[in-house]
Amino acid sequence: MKIGLALGGGGVRGLAHVAVLEALDELGLRPSIIAGTSIGSIVGALYASGMSAKEIRDEIGKHIILDKDDWHNIIEKRGHLWKWVEGFSLNFFRGGVISARGFLESLLQVVKASRFEDLEIPLLVVAADYWKAEEVIFETGELLPAIMASMAVPGVFAPVSIGDRVLVDGGVVNLVPYDLLFDKSEYTIAVDVSRVRGPGPGEDEIPNALECVLGTFNIMQKAALDERMERRKPDLFIHPEIRDVRMLEFGKIEEVIDQAAPAVEAMKQEIQRRLLA
Repeated sequence: MKIGLALGGGGVRGLAHVAVLEALDELGLRPSIIAGTSIGSIVGALYASGMSAKEIRDEIGKHIILDKDDWHNIIEKRGHLWKWVEGFSLNFFRGGVISARGFLESLLQVVKASRFEDLEIPLLVVAADYWKAEEVIFETGELLPAIMASMAVPGVFAPVSIGDRVLVDGGVVNLVPYDLLFDKSEYTIAVDVSRVRGPGPGEDEIPNALECVLGTFNIMQKAALDERMERRKPDLFIHPEIRDVRMLEFGKIEEVIDQAAPAVEAMKQEIQRRLLA
């Protein structure tokens, strides 16, 4: 059976995608095609290049100080940590605060894939045309510009120019692009890592300027996804309840994985019941 996997945007919460991929690896299931938006396009590209979910988790761990790390681990990681910091450059005058080109170039060197055609699994990357207000789908050509465009969160990461288009984060138009897979697969799995809202600590806290932009952006994304879901749902929809983790809190990777665990376990049980019985 051809499985289509859609990985949505959500900043650091998108690292829950790694836990989903680990579960698929454990079940012996490999997607026939992947569609990704923002962080979903990054994780999707790593997996589509042939890396296992465990290899992706290990690679991410090299660039982050984890709770379990002692000073020996931190010293060993110093080269990777410097690349992480060095890869992000300030870019105040180009429609965003940060340019992530250096970081993504370093990351794509790990997977040794520079073009969509180099990938082992077909990949669709979603971005948004800023001026035309329409969805742009990349599936051929250079990976780096497409992924940079897909993750260009307005006000945070600089927009990306490709050809005659100015492109921003694909979540503006399609947060979890499972609809792109209906005609290309027989069974669709969609993973939504957008913020879970509801009563909880800090709900009455006034957000700072950056959080206000990101939070409002997420509200609009979620509303558009809910409308899309009313028209047609994927075969399996996964929305891990990841709370109290903001979009750019990369120090909470382990917390993201832990909070995603119940939803991933439920996914495994559902797949075993519906596909592997």
